[in-house]
Amino acid sequence: MPVTRRRGPTAFLLLALALVLGAGAVAGLAAGGEGALVLLLGLRAYVVALGWLALAALTGAVLLGLPSRSSLRIPLATGLLVIGAPILLVGGWVSGAFGDDEQELRTEPAPGRADRRLVVVDVTGGFLDPTRCVHVRQGTPPWERRWSVGCFNADAEENALAEAVWTAPDRIRMTTEGGAVHTVTLDAHGRPDRIVSVPELR
Repeated sequence: MPVTRRRGPTAFLLLALALVLGAGAVAGLAAGGEGALVLLLGLRAYVVALGWLALAALTGAVLLGLPSRSSLRIPLATGLLVIGAPILLVGGWVSGAFGDDEQELRTEPAPGRADRRLVVVDVTGGFLDPTRCVHVRQGTPPWERRWSVGCFNADAEENALAEAVWTAPDRIRMTTEGGAVHTVTLDAHGRPDRIVSVPELR
């Protein structure tokens, strides 16, 4: 009897955990637009892991929450695994094949502004050539947001990013190895007036 009494609260906790983990995975998938919260962008790298944990918690909630005599208990748990596991396996493969990995190379605060930073990252993965991108982060955690400023695909040496610097608290200058200069101005929220793409997409 004591074991039976414990099954209900445990099943409820597992269900709540599955909902939280699932919400985290959805938030990570939805993040990525300009001005997205950096905190949510960080979840994107763990979407598949969050999905597996949510599936395990939900399956455990079904097994513990339904009476052992219930005819739905095993079929429902099996159905969750049969449907959820292949989706997550495919999601993991897609993430590995097409996902991008970012390595932060340099960060520099804007002159006179502690809440605004320039960040240079190397982007690799998927079918993309190695690309160097420049972002602006504005705000303080957990409300810090990220805006794209420019991306430089070194398909030719002159297209590679040579320098990205602040020239004013609201202005960034980016120079390529070939000597091309691109200047971007930011508004009060950190949004750039344009996003530089080198080579330019036509």
